[in-house]
Parts: sequence; structure tokens; C-alpha cells
Amino acid sequence: MLFNTFGNPTQKTLMLVHGLGVSYQVFAPLIERLQARYRIIAVQVDGFLLDDKNKPISSVFTSIDDQVEQLVEYIQTAYDGHLDAAYGLSMGGCIVAKLQERADITIDHVILDGAPLSPLPRWSIDPLRYYQSFNVWCCYHMSGFFKWLFHSHYFDTLLDELIKVYPSGYGRAVRDAYKSIYTSRLERVNCYDVHYWYGQHEAFVAKYMFRHLESLAPHCHITRFAHMQHGQLVIDHPDRVAQLLVEIVG
Repeated sequence: MLFNTFGNPTQKTLMLVHGLGVSYQVFAPLIERLQARYRIIAVQVDGFLLDDKNKPISSVFTSIDDQVEQLVEYIQTAYDGHLDAAYGLSMGGCIVAKLQERADITIDHVILDGAPLSPLPRWSIDPLRYYQSFNVWCCYHMSGFFKWLFHSHYFDTLLDELIKVYPSGYGRAVRDAYKSIYTSRLERVNCYDVHYWYGQHEAFVAKYMFRHLESLAPHCHITRFAHMQHGQLVIDHPDRVAQLLVEIVG
């Protein structure tokens, strides 16, 4: 796990954790808009690492719990165990959700964007994780009709991110991360100000996740974004996300 910091070190801290198959660079437009206002920590999750020239670094994804342990150690050492806010995208939201369970750190505001928070049926996990791995492999290696076929549910910017970071952990990182994400369950909510965002076109799965969150934290804030796919809001509308984060974090 690596940590890239941006912005003003005297301002509130905002941690960003990216999703499966993409790099922290997915947040670059958002960072540009917010770095004057916050101290931003862009986390690089193992298996999806880039160096300072945006070239992939060979790495292995271990588990959601291991990523959380690394984050706890980092937050305790660098920020005295406290963050003003943490925003997690997809897998990153799963990591942030498990992070805020911990009693040894505090996070004032948590934003979970399309985050998996409860396991899928066990019988479905292996078929889906191997499908996802093959899907990403096809996006990286193929062209023409087959590339179109297997990336039809990715919009172009997300596809570019998948291609960029794939050589860091290859299909193994995708498979192992997918399995860890969808066997993980959010057990409790320690942060009082919790927000769950989801796109209209991911509602079928997202509803299952945020209803689990509501069962643990009836006070949480659920927001649906019309016409959005999974992960599309922060990529296509960084101005809107920046504005929302300023409203939440202050």
C-alpha cells in the first residue's frame, strides 16, 4: 500500500480510496479541485499500484482486512489516529467502511460510493470473480469486437484506468480482491455522519448494500444519482463530487 499526499497540510484531512481494477489516478480531477481546501491522502491499494511516473508497480493484493490494518497504522502514525473525512469508491468504500469500524481511529465523515457492504451468496463468488478477471484481461489484451464485447459495461475513462493499472497485480489481484470484498460484511458503524452514494444503473446491487447499512445506522444518508453507472459520478462529474464533499466536510 502506498500513500500520495496533496494539498495544504494545515487543513482538514480527506482520504480517498480507489476501487478494484483502477488506480488512485481515477481521483486526479477531484484532487485538483479540492487540494487548496484539504490535506488529501490518495491511497494506493495493493495489487493496483503506480509509481511516480504512473507506471505499474508489481504487487499482490492480500485481503480487505490487511488493507485496513495498513491504513490504521498509517493514520495512527501520520495523523494521530484521526481523519476529518474518508471517501471510498466501490472496493475503496468497502475498505473505508471496515476502517471506520475500528475503535483505535476516528473518522468524522464517511462517504461510501457504490460500496459493497455485505457478502454475495457463496456459490456466486467464484464464477463472478473469474468472469471479472477474464473481463479485465480482455479489456487489456484484446481489440476490435472482443474488446467491445467485454468492456461494454465500462465507460471509456474507466476502461483507460483498467488498462493502466492491470500489470500491477494482473488477474490475480482482481480475483483475490473480488473474493475478499464479497465475503466481507460490515458489522457496525462507529462514524455518526455516514453517506452512501449510488448510481441509478447500479441500483439492483446497491439497494442490497445500503439497506444493510441502514439496518446498522438508521441515521445514514442515502443518495441516488440519476443516469449514473457504477463509479461514473466521480469520473465524469468531479465538480459535482467536489461540491458535495465540501458541503459534507466543511
